[in-house]
Amino acid sequence: MKKNRPIIILNIIAVMIGLFSCSTIPKGVQAVTPFDKEKYLGKWYEIARFDFKYERNLNNTSAEYSLNSDGTIRVENRGYDTIKRVWKKAIGKAKFVGNDDIAMLKVSFFGPFYAGYNVIALDADYKYALVSGASLNYLWILSREKTIPDEIKKKYLKIAEGYGYPIAELSWIVHDQSN
Repeated sequence: MKKNRPIIILNIIAVMIGLFSCSTIPKGVQAVTPFDKEKYLGKWYEIARFDFKYERNLNNTSAEYSLNSDGTIRVENRGYDTIKRVWKKAIGKAKFVGNDDIAMLKVSFFGPFYAGYNVIALDADYKYALVSGASLNYLWILSREKTIPDEIKKKYLKIAEGYGYPIAELSWIVHDQSN
């Protein structure tokens, strides 16, 4: 047993380093601060996103955020699958990585597995948001309405491009159905 102790200790250290070094935001990207979580709650429509496995073939996508009794944020994502012709829904929870006045969160839809959710641009009225995942492969433009003004769109695209996001790869979401 004593012979295995150094190996066990090294494994524990490696796991701890891995856990604490995992970032929820890409290097060089800044989360919004100060951030008011109460103002951010409610319904948001996806205007654009990088396509990825869990949202592939979805249009009419939206997210609704509400406060859970334990202080975490309930996340309800909805979208219409244009291939299967059915509405899909996913419910998860988000929690702040640090202080709740910094818009850097982690979100989970699958038990203990979390992904980055970072608000990196937000207007003063909390009507439009630019959201990043943990890498430059995840980006969303959100709006309280199903459309976004061109000046906000251009501003957010410029911010995203400045951080290194490949904005030409964005999928622009159609909102033509109601659930």
